[in-house]
Amino acid sequence: MITLMIVIFLAGYLLIALEHPLKLNKSGTALFTGIILWILYTLSMAGNLIPAASPGELEKFILSVPDSAGLSYKEQVTRYVVEHQIVQSIGDIAGTLIFLIGAMLIVELIDAHGGFIFITNRITTKNKRKLLTLIAAIAFFMSAALDNLTTTIVMIVLIGKLIGNYKERWVFGSIIIIAANSGGAWSPIGDITTIMLWVRGNISTSATIPHLFLPSLVSALVPILIARRFLHGDVSAPHNIHDKDEDNELLKELKMNEKLSILILGVGCLLFVPVFKTVTHLPPFMGVLFGLSILWVYTEIMYRRDSIPENLKLRLSKVVHRIDGSTLLFFLGILLAVDALRCAGILGSFSAWMDVNIGNVYAVNLIIGTLSAIVDNVPLVAGAIGMYPVATEAMVAASADPSYMINFVQDGVFWQFLAYCAGVGGSMLIIGSAAGVVAMGLEKIDFIWYLKRISLLALLGYLSGAGVYFLQNMIHKI
Repeated sequence: MITLMIVIFLAGYLLIALEHPLKLNKSGTALFTGIILWILYTLSMAGNLIPAASPGELEKFILSVPDSAGLSYKEQVTRYVVEHQIVQSIGDIAGTLIFLIGAMLIVELIDAHGGFIFITNRITTKNKRKLLTLIAAIAFFMSAALDNLTTTIVMIVLIGKLIGNYKERWVFGSIIIIAANSGGAWSPIGDITTIMLWVRGNISTSATIPHLFLPSLVSALVPILIARRFLHGDVSAPHNIHDKDEDNELLKELKMNEKLSILILGVGCLLFVPVFKTVTHLPPFMGVLFGLSILWVYTEIMYRRDSIPENLKLRLSKVVHRIDGSTLLFFLGILLAVDALRCAGILGSFSAWMDVNIGNVYAVNLIIGTLSAIVDNVPLVAGAIGMYPVATEAMVAASADPSYMINFVQDGVFWQFLAYCAGVGGSMLIIGSAAGVVAMGLEKIDFIWYLKRISLLALLGYLSGAGVYFLQNMIHKI
């Protein structure tokens, strides 16, 4: 049955990776895979796997729920899975999803009210090299504060207003993908994978930013400097620019200071989340919901002006329809699937195999990063989280190899390097990240063109940044 679970997971994974040629929505596949795995685990073999996968946990549950002591072993196992493991799994997943919903709504409120105009309207240079550097820098730092997906959307729209030649836009769009993915890797809120690691306590803000900033910067800088060498002259302006902002009646009604205030307040709310977690010790989703409530109240007060017609007002109740529910369901499905494998002990067995046969956290993460260019990095990171628990001091002390186990404490080398590799590695193929997929859709960038022209640049950046992280750790040990 374990073999069947693995086969079903890999089959689901393959269908997710082949979403576009098969025209089969990956969210439905992920949900189906996750639920099937839980069904197999619960009905077929949980009783045989729990003692090895979670030693002592079933006994603790039975003692904590006295009325379960008189049940048969099968009934006790079913109750443990339903009332403990599934509830705990859903609780962890919900924290991540609620955070994403809150962050996406804040970004949509900023965009709907013209906040990003202050960024896009201030780029005036036509020189290709200067423009590439400027756009990449904006994407790198913007993705750290917002996220790489939103940043890519904003920047792709921007280059559509600045560049007429589609092949030139493909080059700029590809560099945006690399810069956004690299920028998201050093911030706890810059990428879904870093959000997952941060929300679950594998990494912290205070250690992640200083340790990953330079490697992430190098991973973006190397491809940018190489790409600049092949650019000459000025970009050609598009002929028929259709600016949707000009047709947005709400933006005509809003004052400039109102647009700017929403941008500052919205970005400030996102940047405040790590501070909120540090001060209150509450989960990050509480911080992002707190920021969302502030921005929501602010827009409601702003709309009290009688001069804005009611039908033009984009209240949160209207903006909420803009968030991508399909993406959220994909995360739910894939995280459910990974948790089923974790509870069954499959991920623990795989991590033990890697420890024995590879035994090097740098090599393991470089492999994960390379795989993230082929398949989605979300399940890869979720799988790593399931395979390796965050080590405590007691676990390190009791380990047969404390020097190896210390890599898995909070902010340990394994978790930090995982955040880098999973975030940056996806740039090597255009389908390897959410940023790449959205750029491919918006600009119709050809997969083979990207593979021939950009993948090597992304690989060089990925390995260069990894080398910088390795050297940093070597210097710190001296």
